[in-house]
This record gives sequence, structure tokens and C-alpha cells, in this order.
Amino acid sequence: MSEAWRPTAAIDTLLKRAELLDRARTFFRDRDIVEVQTSTLDQYGVTDVAIENIEVAGYGYLQSSPEYQMKRLLAAGMPSCFQIGPAFRAGEIGRWHNTEFTMLEWYERDVTLDQLMANVVALVDCVVGPMPVLTKTVEQLLQDAYGLDPHHPDESRCLEIASGEGLQSARDTYEALDFLIGSAVEKLGIERVLLTEYPSYQSALANTVRRGDVDVALRFEFVVDGLEIANGYDELRDAVEFRRRCDRDNERRVQLGLPAKPIDPNFEAAMVHGLPQCCGVAVGLDRLFALAMGKSALREVVPFTLIGE
Repeated sequence: MSEAWRPTAAIDTLLKRAELLDRARTFFRDRDIVEVQTSTLDQYGVTDVAIENIEVAGYGYLQSSPEYQMKRLLAAGMPSCFQIGPAFRAGEIGRWHNTEFTMLEWYERDVTLDQLMANVVALVDCVVGPMPVLTKTVEQLLQDAYGLDPHHPDESRCLEIASGEGLQSARDTYEALDFLIGSAVEKLGIERVLLTEYPSYQSALANTVRRGDVDVALRFEFVVDGLEIANGYDELRDAVEFRRRCDRDNERRVQLGLPAKPIDPNFEAAMVHGLPQCCGVAVGLDRLFALAMGKSALREVVPFTLIGE
């Protein structure tokens, strides 16, 4: 008889995972940050070119993150809050990717991005154990790895280097740079690094600010041992700019042969109503738990995966 019914992770590992989940929740309880629970299925997805929602015919989309619904809660008056639950993204399969994965998303009101970064470091210290942290800009990262300036990219050189690193048939410079940032992150080795000052075209729903002669996104990623663990923003609150960015996403989608996505009217209405000043971050908990337990792939810390994952 087939043994395919068995969990992919050992029971001892899953028991340790339960302990780590409790440790993470205690971290938030000690800081009076409220746990919330939003829907995993909604009528709308996101326009982000780098994310493909999974469509459920007749119902809508499995959510790629709880971001929109949590921000709607904040706009309605919810205090600082967090959520731990499943997120879904089509086509994300590999050693450190699953189509379904566990996301920790949290938002803190009236804090700076530096304060949120410090809190993310504290969470990782709590779950994995303490270790020194370096801070590096994305420009420093790409200059060190490839001699590239992400704010003034040379298209032919970006495409050439990305091809040499293994990306075949990049659709444009932005896709090549995304890939090279990921490749450079993997080269960082056994250390913890806060990456800051992303190019403005990678702002997603983060605010931007002028630094010298370039605009940079007020966002960060936290990298642990060459693995991206967290992605945080000083959250955009301008509804007009939100609409502009969604339209820009859809224009690029069409250029790349992808379907344009409808803009979520409920989230847009919440933005118009008014999002409070806040900073937010998404944390890949499966990855964080794998690091805490010395595992080498997501399938070693989750009970079950889809066939092929």
C-alpha cells in the first residue's frame, strides 16, 4: 500500500513547530498587538505583476496575503494587529516555495519603518535565537554582487548578467533586476541582513522618498542565511497613488502578455476613507521555522504539500 498518506514533516518536527507558533503569538501578546483572522477567499486578487492569484471559479481568488483585508480593518479603527494563516500563490513551487504557505502579516500603527525593522529583528531573535544584523541598501547589494546600479539600470547589461546567472528569456529589465536581487541575496551566506532603499519601481504599496538624485521605496527585506524571511513597508495611504500604481501594474501585465486584473473596489474605498499611519510586514513563517529547526526545505516543516512540491 502507498505511503503517500504520511505527512512530509516528522511528527517531532510538527510538535516543535507548535511550540514555535506559540512563541510567536506570545511575542505579540506581550506587545498588546491584536490577533485577527480574515478570509482566505475573496472576490478580488491583486494587480502586482510578480504575484499570480489562484482563481476559484465562481467565487474569486485565494488570497496571496491578508494585506488588503487587514488594512480595511485598520481603516475601520482596528489597533495594531497581526495574523497567522495560509496564503496562496500560483506557480510558486520549489525548495523554499509552496503554492500554499503560512504567512505572518502584521501592522503597527504610529511607528517608523526603523522601529518596525527593529521589531522584526526581535521576533526572529525570539524564534531562531539572536545574531548580529547588518544593514545594506539594495544598491550596495547589487554593486557588490554584479557592479550594477539598480536606480539607473543598463538594460543590455542587466539582461546579460541575468542570463549568465540562469534566467532564460527575461521579459524586461525589471524582471532581470528582480531576479538578480534574489540571486545576490542567496550569495549573502550565513548572516542576517536588512536590505533597504529599494528602487522606486519596486515600491509596491510602500511610500517613496527622495535620496539624492533618486526616489527610493520605504521598504525593507530581512534576509537570514541567504533566505528572504520578511518584506516590510512604510505603508502607502494615498488612494490616488494606489490607483495609479494599480493602473501601472496592469499596463505592464498587458505588455508581458498577462491578463489585467480588476482593482479591488473595497480596498480602494478603504484607502479613500483613510488608512492610519502604519508600517506593515509579511513574514514567511515556514521558512523561519525551518531555519529555527535546522531544516533545509519547506516540506520538512509542513504537514502536507501538493504533489510535486
